[in-house]
Amino acid sequence: MSQVKISSALISVFHKDNLAPIVELLISQGVTIYSTGGTQSFIEGLGGTVTAVEDLTSYPSIFGGRVKTLHPKVFGGILHRRDNESDLSQAKEFEVPGIDLVIVDLYPFEQTVASGASEQDIIEKIDIGGISLIRAAAKNFKDVLVVSTMEQYPALENLLKEKEGTTELADRKKFAAESFDISSHYDTAIFNYMARDQEIERFKVSERESQTLRYGENPHQQGHFYGPLEELFEQLNGKALSYNNLVDVDAAVSLIEEFSAEENAFAVLKHTNACGVAIGHSVKDAYLKAFAADTISAFGGVLISNQQINVAAADELNKLFFEVLIAPGFDADALELLSSKKNRILLVKKQSLNSQKQFKNLLNGVIVQDRDLVSDTVENFKLATKKSTTSSEDKALVFAGKIAKHTKSNTIVLAKDGQLLASGVGQTSRVDALRQAIDKAKQFGFDLNGAVMASDAFFPFPDCVEIAHGEGISAVIQPGGSIKDQKSIDFCDANEMAMVFTGTRHFKH
Repeated sequence: MSQVKISSALISVFHKDNLAPIVELLISQGVTIYSTGGTQSFIEGLGGTVTAVEDLTSYPSIFGGRVKTLHPKVFGGILHRRDNESDLSQAKEFEVPGIDLVIVDLYPFEQTVASGASEQDIIEKIDIGGISLIRAAAKNFKDVLVVSTMEQYPALENLLKEKEGTTELADRKKFAAESFDISSHYDTAIFNYMARDQEIERFKVSERESQTLRYGENPHQQGHFYGPLEELFEQLNGKALSYNNLVDVDAAVSLIEEFSAEENAFAVLKHTNACGVAIGHSVKDAYLKAFAADTISAFGGVLISNQQINVAAADELNKLFFEVLIAPGFDADALELLSSKKNRILLVKKQSLNSQKQFKNLLNGVIVQDRDLVSDTVENFKLATKKSTTSSEDKALVFAGKIAKHTKSNTIVLAKDGQLLASGVGQTSRVDALRQAIDKAKQFGFDLNGAVMASDAFFPFPDCVEIAHGEGISAVIQPGGSIKDQKSIDFCDANEMAMVFTGTRHFKH
């Protein structure tokens, strides 16, 4: 049947927000309503007549409410086929009423997990009856309309008003598809919780929130973002974030989180690589030092600070064309100034990144890894040379190492006094990366004498330290681990250079 006039409904929900208008419509349309517990009391409070499920089944709610709707009269009422003579005959024989509308939502499992509740409380929020009712009604969308979340209440209300309680097949199929989305998301959340401490290697991700992007990486590619972006950012100004904006924003946030709140850090990124990073005594100072590292690449870049933006910084920032600025907050006068350009995207970062895994599609599958959460510190330095590093060099090496970790391999980072001087990014050889960094540093007027060098991976040959020494670089940080490490060490020892090993490689492909 294409059209179905709703004559009976089963309503059993956890969330009753915005349910009242729907119930009132069903009452006005003469719909027979079956319900349970708190939902029944809610409907009766609105003046509706309700048949308790217990009266329909002649069976009470048992086991503390774990079993109340799991009964053939309920599921038979949903699942029997209205165009099947055998089904209709059996429904009559066993006094199974037809149920045309099912409104059921699920216990808040994810919210309960997020609250830090006990395992017992979490387990009790694994819905059995609700999920079964949803699946049954969705399966029989040919005859039954299923509503599985309060998110669908407005659409249901409009449908009941516009079509006066009659549903079309297309309506029922759409609601059914959305219900299977709800059920699969729910099961994914439960599996991921149950499998946390188990050696069950499965890849299951479900994101229900989405936004359509203007396009993907290029205009001929479609793009979408799936995830609760509003939990991470509040957008104060500007156009919608693009695919490329989001990729750069992710890189910017990952980099800035390497720095503590006590450090006044600022970074400028272009195509996911930092073209400027600095620590300053103010936001303005940090920005100007970061900007100085590459005044060309900063044009159209993504900027990020780990401090609130004040008007002094905003005055300088406003001189630059940039795509995105991210900060934990904006002073009112700074926001007013920076909002003068309507397309400029201003984001308030509300929380830190909390994902522990990274994944992407690859070949005919998905590749998954732990996020690189290791940050090199002075405490894990292993001095490889006769000459020790100074305190100022140690600070510079840690700083440079943080940047190298978040730069495309092969990478070389040159830094001094809390300022990125230049980096060589994404080169096919480490020597090329170093030469690129040196050329760039000189282009922007930096003196490399006393600077430090960071490498994301080991030096397979001593050529990089030889070149670095020729430019006045005094100290080096690298993972170590090459069979030819000693050649680099020997050169440093012969030329009064200091070098530390971290034991941790930071490839970023």
